[in-house]
This record gives sequence, C-alpha cells and structure tokens, in this order.
Amino acid sequence: MPPILFRNLSLLDPRRDEVRPGFEVLVEGNLIREVVEGPIQSESAEVVDCGGGTLMPGLIDCHAHVTLTELNLGAMEAMPVTLMTARAAKSLVDMLNRGFTTVRDTGGADWGIQEAVELGLLAGPRLFVSGQSIGPTGGHNDSRRRTDGGEGCSCSNALRFTAAVADGADGVRRVVREQLRQGANQIKIMCSGGVSSPYDPLDSLQFSLPEIEAAVEEATAFGRYVLAHAYTPEAITRAAHAGVRTIEHGNLIDDAAAELMAQSDMFLVANLVTYFSMKERAAALGMDAGMLAKNDIVLEGALRSLEVCKRAGVEVAFGSDLLGPLQEDQSLEFLHRAEVLSPIEIIRQATLVGARVVEREGSLGIIEPGAIADLLVVDGDPLADLRLLTNQGAHLAVIMKSGHFHKRTV
Repeated sequence: MPPILFRNLSLLDPRRDEVRPGFEVLVEGNLIREVVEGPIQSESAEVVDCGGGTLMPGLIDCHAHVTLTELNLGAMEAMPVTLMTARAAKSLVDMLNRGFTTVRDTGGADWGIQEAVELGLLAGPRLFVSGQSIGPTGGHNDSRRRTDGGEGCSCSNALRFTAAVADGADGVRRVVREQLRQGANQIKIMCSGGVSSPYDPLDSLQFSLPEIEAAVEEATAFGRYVLAHAYTPEAITRAAHAGVRTIEHGNLIDDAAAELMAQSDMFLVANLVTYFSMKERAAALGMDAGMLAKNDIVLEGALRSLEVCKRAGVEVAFGSDLLGPLQEDQSLEFLHRAEVLSPIEIIRQATLVGARVVEREGSLGIIEPGAIADLLVVDGDPLADLRLLTNQGAHLAVIMKSGHFHKRTV
C-alpha cells in the first residue's frame, strides 16, 4: 500500500486551542510519518485532497457496551451468545461509522470479539475489553429475578456471559484472575447501585473495601487496572481509597470526592447521553418505573458532575454507556457536554484524555510523527459546530483506522 498524503486541510490537533490551516500530513503503513506546515514532497504517495476540511484524530469512547444490544437487559437472558455476537458486529461498525476508532468496552466484550476486529474479520473500532464485569450478589451485576435460585448457563444466556457475580475477597480474586487469564485489558467492578438493574438502590454500597482491594491487587499484579461503576460520593471515596484508577458515571460526585480523585490521579469517565436518552425513550422500550425513577436522580447530577470535576482538576474522559437501540445516540454526548464545556475541552476528552485512560498516550488521540494513523476528515470546523460530529458520521468525509480507509468520499 503506498503512503497516503493528506493536503488542502486545516489541522485540529487537540493539544492546541484552534484549527490551523496550511498543513499536510503523510501516513505510511499504520503510522503518521510527517506533519508539516507547507507542502510535503512524496512521489509515491496517494494524495487525498481534503477539500478544505478539518483533519483530526479518531475519537475515543471510554465507556461503551458493544455486546449489550438490548435496553431491557432481561431480554438477553433468552438470547444465545451467537446472536449477541452477530448483533454486536453491527454495533461495532456503526461506532466506527461515527468516527470512533477506539472504544473501551466496560463489560461484556471479550478477547474473541477484540481479536475478530484486529484480524479484520469484523469492521469496528480498536477495542479495549473488560470481559465480564464483576459485582456482588444482589448488586448491579446480579440480574436474576427474585424467584431465581441459581445461575443460567452462559452459552444460552447472553446476559450471564457478560457479567459475573463474586463475593468475598477470595471470590473476587478468583473471578478477576479468570478475566485476566481470558485477556481482559482492564477489570470492571461494581461499587454502587445502578439504573438498569431491578433491585439494588442507587445509593447502595456494593463491594466492600477488602473486596475492592483484592481486585486492585490482582489487576495491578497482572499489569492491568480497575475501573469502578460508582455514582455516589461514598462509593467513589471507597473506590479511591482502594486504588481504583477510573470512576465510571460519578453523577452524584461532590467536591470532597472530586478532590480525593484529583489527589489520587484518577479519571472520571462521564456518560451523560445515556440518561438523557433513557429519559426520552426508555419507557417505550420496556424500562420499568423503578429504573426510570433512578434515572431521574442521576440525570439531575449529570451536568453538575462535569463542573465539580473541572473545579477540582479531575480529568474527564468521553463515554456514552448506551444500551441496545439507544446506541445510535452515541455522538449526542458531544452536544450534552457543550452545555457546560467548550468544544475543544470536549474534543480533548474524546482524544487526549481517552488515550491516557486506555494507556496509549502518545500513540492515540494526537496527530504527530510516530502516532497511530487514526484520522478523520470533517466537512467543516467542529470547534465552530460540534454537530459536525453527529448525524451517524454523515459529515465525515474520511475515516481512517490504523492507516486503512474505512470511509473515503474525497
């Protein structure tokens, strides 16, 4: 494959505050070779005339569930793993079509689907997988009906395949080790109640401190880290004291918890769009009244959580956390955040901060020599209009992942 030369563009490097015209970018193989203000000479390169559009890094969603293809998760109990995987394949290509070239799956996707993408068997973003998320009996991960006494077989119960239950420090160690053995890039645990689970109160404290510490110890020993589902200050504080690296959601965070996160160099992976979309559409899609009531509580704190973290200096990454048919709203996260943040702040969250979360700082989320060639060409300036990053990728003239074109209309 010949080198690819991008010209007639404006450059959006998230490390700068503005889009800069007059640059050219040369890609060789899967890497960016040159970034030059002015012309690049290359007799062998294939030229891509960007038509004055904006060249920017591919987007990173740090909280997605590519395998959770039903909003009403109970419906997945009757779904075989084969059907779940086929439906996940569509979710993956849809995410890539929206410009997300990297996705951290926070519970459900495993090494198999990650490898299928890497081998080119499935079109989709680069995946960082958590395997099964892990929670305690009766917690956010425990999907059993009150009348169920046992656990279903994961081969014929897709929901069981995506989530594990463990109790006690030794029980948590065993399940964490199993996820690591199976190729997890990070470990997902539950530290508070959740919206989409039927029985646990939102403010319930789930894994105990010794259980969280066991998960962190095992992940660290394996060269991995722990992310924690947590909404309340109490749950966030417990996770922080145990050594968790990223907090997922965090809608009800307060100043003290945010300051503790900042002191501990933790990240918040916020995901606002899921609560707005559930408020608008979830009742019609089968979400019950109890779940909707919990959604109202966390929705109230969603935008405020961004302000609290900004005040404390906590780095916030871009996440969506959408389930089933709501996944089509993934890019609307940009517009919700724009209520309290500037466009460049939001784009940094979906590039620079995301790269740090997935531990690929310097290779993802930037445009410089040696970085991976995950590139988008946008028909216009997203700093002037974030809607250019919505509408299912309609405004993206080019989507390149690892130096290969997924989409090219110029």
